[in-house]
Amino acid sequence: MTRPAMLSPIELRQLVESGDIDTVVVAFTDMQGRLVGKRVAAEHFVAEVAEHGVECCSYLLAVDVEMNTVPGYSIADWGTGYGDLVLKPDFATLRRIPWLPGTAHVLADAYWPDGGPVTVAPRQILAAQLQRLAERGLVAYAATELEFLVFEESYRQAWADGYRGLTAGTDYNADYGLVAGTRLEPLLRDIRLGMTGAGLRCEGVKGECNNGQQEITFRYEEALRACDNHSVYKSGAKEIADRHGKSLTFMAKFDQREGNSCHVHLSLRDTEGAPVFADPDAPHGMSALFRGFLAGVLATLPELTLCYAPNINSYKRFVGGSFAPTAIAWGLDNRTCALRVLGSGHSMRVECRVPGGDVNPYLAVAALIAAGLHGIDNRLELPGPVDGDAYRAGLPHLPTTLGAAVELFAESAVARKAFGDEVVAHYLHGARVELDAFNAAVTDWERVRGFERF
Repeated sequence: MTRPAMLSPIELRQLVESGDIDTVVVAFTDMQGRLVGKRVAAEHFVAEVAEHGVECCSYLLAVDVEMNTVPGYSIADWGTGYGDLVLKPDFATLRRIPWLPGTAHVLADAYWPDGGPVTVAPRQILAAQLQRLAERGLVAYAATELEFLVFEESYRQAWADGYRGLTAGTDYNADYGLVAGTRLEPLLRDIRLGMTGAGLRCEGVKGECNNGQQEITFRYEEALRACDNHSVYKSGAKEIADRHGKSLTFMAKFDQREGNSCHVHLSLRDTEGAPVFADPDAPHGMSALFRGFLAGVLATLPELTLCYAPNINSYKRFVGGSFAPTAIAWGLDNRTCALRVLGSGHSMRVECRVPGGDVNPYLAVAALIAAGLHGIDNRLELPGPVDGDAYRAGLPHLPTTLGAAVELFAESAVARKAFGDEVVAHYLHGARVELDAFNAAVTDWERVRGFERF
């Protein structure tokens, strides 16, 4: 008999009393899309944390990738004293973690000690957009398709080697290849089974173009749960790889070859579950609501790119002819476009191909919803689909650098209306911190080109 993956508070209490669960991980997703939080003794969780939450330092939403404290955030810096946030568990996310013995896991929302929500927390940003949909009688469904590269070295060995000279899990392009994939199957199988045991609905795995590149896909869910599952999967896949003595990366562009994408699929239904994107009597089977929604997403792609591509490295993935988009275009089942429309009936959806594996899913889905509602509310007209090669269509391009995306996001009236000035300022500051750090760094590329020859 299989054990249920998702747990109720009563079931957790019973498992704690029986000694089957001794640890509860309380986590939330930070600005960079990473799970952070605390491991709590299970008895203490049941007695105290379940009702009152657990405290953590507010700097978790005001640091850079290296966890350096960064001045300039309004919610937390040395001037505020770096006080506490309170992580309140969302028991709809309570689950077993099969790859960590005796462990349950729950995602939490961040609140201030006075009970007010931390509006810049990624999960809260998405929740606000989902509430906008709910007020219109609409529910969003989403799926995220993360690609990653597998390496034979462990994470600690890769770190010690400066991430140079790593051995890829396959030696050649094994897109859809089964033989090369079999070499990685012990790891991939453990990831799939682990995620199934954690309540995700796994669909399958396939090889991708780059050496060692794989993609495991999961069935669509309501948007918040899809993003929650994305965070659990991304963190868990690294932990399982570490147990195998291997490493894997979701970074958008590891080398000169194909990058790691994270295509985001999104559709809407009404509260009765009926699809609202589909109309079999309309052109291309697309309802008027879908056309307005898609027009909004298309029109705002440049100004909201920061939500889809949040890092310096994200923009190196946008290379023509690489299956990563460059042109601001939509098409019918056309993988050269930034937005791909596919499916019918309940499966009628838009696939946003802009995000890479480094995306924060809550921000990306929130941006898609905000953009779509902008299109509906303003009755934007959808241009015709792009047939053929969008790379060669002479269309406007996505921003090509983080700096360009920052400038567009700063000027975006759509972002400020949907998210609020506080959220916009917070994420602009985070991006500018990364730009400053990158611009101050001296790279291997510069040394090779300039050490002797300049």
